[in-house]
Amino acid sequence: MEANPVDLSSDFLEELRSVVEQRLSTSQAVRDQHGKDESFHPSLPPGAVVFVRSTEEVSEIVKICARHKVPVIPYGTGTSLEGHVAAINGGVCIDLTEMKEVLAVHAEDLDVTVQAGVTRKQLNEHLRDVGLFFPVDPGADASLGGMTATRASGTNAVRYGTMRENVLSLTVVMADGRIVRTARRARKSSAGYDLTRLFVGSEGTLGVITEVTLKLYGIPEAISAAVCSFPDLESAVNTVISTIQYGIPVARMELLDEVQMDAVNKYSNLDYPLQPTLFFEFHGSEAGVAEQATAVSAIADEFGGANFQWATKTEDRNRLWQARHDAYYAALALRPGSVGIATDVCVPISRLAECILETRKDIDESGIIAPIVGHVGDGNFHLSMLLNPDNEDEVARVNGVNERMVMRALAMDGTCTGEHGVGYGKIDFLVVEHGEAISVMRSMKMALDPNNIMNPGKIIRL
Repeated sequence: MEANPVDLSSDFLEELRSVVEQRLSTSQAVRDQHGKDESFHPSLPPGAVVFVRSTEEVSEIVKICARHKVPVIPYGTGTSLEGHVAAINGGVCIDLTEMKEVLAVHAEDLDVTVQAGVTRKQLNEHLRDVGLFFPVDPGADASLGGMTATRASGTNAVRYGTMRENVLSLTVVMADGRIVRTARRARKSSAGYDLTRLFVGSEGTLGVITEVTLKLYGIPEAISAAVCSFPDLESAVNTVISTIQYGIPVARMELLDEVQMDAVNKYSNLDYPLQPTLFFEFHGSEAGVAEQATAVSAIADEFGGANFQWATKTEDRNRLWQARHDAYYAALALRPGSVGIATDVCVPISRLAECILETRKDIDESGIIAPIVGHVGDGNFHLSMLLNPDNEDEVARVNGVNERMVMRALAMDGTCTGEHGVGYGKIDFLVVEHGEAISVMRSMKMALDPNNIMNPGKIIRL
């Protein structure tokens, strides 16, 4: 995609400087960094980057941009995967990384309010002494504002839900600079439209999220993790399906196929069998964790699961889950010099085995390297497709596998993305998924952002 940048005049830049003083950059290096996320999408840099420290500063910046009809692109940590931060039309990137205060911890109510630049690891470090934690874990140490904007998920979602279920309230700067609080801290409300859910997953296209109020949970009394290998993918996935259908409250249940296990072993210095493998984690009381583990072990045994290896020490669990979080980089190491295209879909749990097996067959027939890994407890899985971007045949084969996987998931009443989001990389798939509902989304976008300055070119086209 080619950028069509808006020229930023010296007078306009001086207006911005009047708000943030020296916290404005037009250097090429800073602009390039802020036009690129973790994906294969190219860098499309903004014309300027401002580093904000308060909601009021964001409001003033947006007001200036609104007057001049200059695009605004919010930026958290740049770990998104579908070109979310690309400045397609140039404009101003609002970097929220200096908004990193934990504003209020209400331990008795199990909630916390943070500025948008606080990362999930920073929050959990802050909460450690009060015995609470925030469970949504997408792998990257992403900002909580960015996680909210992209409706992030991750390894704990099967038990604790995604950002959608864990955000209580937001402070948002609208396209005209108004500051809006979407809700109070009550756990439920019937008062008006659910504006909180409207902005969760909006990817910066409706407003800039500056503060987030989140649900918290008590740190479990006991935590245990396990690894189990299976003779084939179908057996592993059927174990997942049975575990969910029996109602066993596993905290984490991750699938890695044999290609991904080979990558993880080499990258993280592990020695697990090169077979489809499930990583489990159980939370609860000592007795509850033991009961969950026994039940899952019995189910796995029915499907040929073997070599249950347990990790109860904190350092062993951390090593295991760090290896899982490094799966993408491990996959890249399988083919040095390659580019990785990370993509995901999500289907109803009853169709998961069918979707994964058909996708694995398609990968093998296409002759590409594409490990499968996924948060399969909620029907979500990912591919990391490796290719030489200069090889047109490889690019065509990778694009074909990606498109067929998405269309396969949609045919099973699934979604084109379980957690990566839309950005500009999956706009066309979103149209196929939602049909006429896209016109409703477009109407909402135009009502809240009539000049299309808020992260234009993402989610829907105007």
